[in-house]
Amino acid sequence: MKDFLLRAATAADLPAVVAIYNATIAGRMVTADLVPVTIEDRRPWFDAHQNPHRPLWVLVDAAGTVAAWLSFDTFYARAAYDGTAMIAIYVAPTHRRRGIGRHLLETAVARAPELGLHTLLGYIFGHNEPSLRLFAAHGFARWAQLPRIAVLDGIERDLIIVGRRVAG
Repeated sequence: MKDFLLRAATAADLPAVVAIYNATIAGRMVTADLVPVTIEDRRPWFDAHQNPHRPLWVLVDAAGTVAAWLSFDTFYARAAYDGTAMIAIYVAPTHRRRGIGRHLLETAVARAPELGLHTLLGYIFGHNEPSLRLFAAHGFARWAQLPRIAVLDGIERDLIIVGRRVAG
């Protein structure tokens, strides 16, 4: 993506990563967190992504501002599942609707095998149609629907698990 650089996140990026994440909470479309998280809350999560097989990448614009981030999270902490990861993509409000999410998803799919991954998953709320369309457009299929397992402001919401084989 022109004028952007994708790189591994550093500790200096954590405040921006947290700010982008927190910007999604109020919309009740993307995360099950109901109140903003702190940098300290996210530090163990950040530390877990220092693993080269479960990275946290940031996309920075020409000014060096973190515009978005992408993480590869462990699906299930058992050795047989090491080749599967859940991906999360978050785009800053100031950079949405520019194809950044699409670019990050394409990059995740392309680079997953070099991380030792054969399968990618996305956990998406059933009412988050834009994200469901994005993942479907990139070859992800609905592999599971967990009905009414989240409660957001008193409304029960489904969780859709989408998946795609990327190698093998």
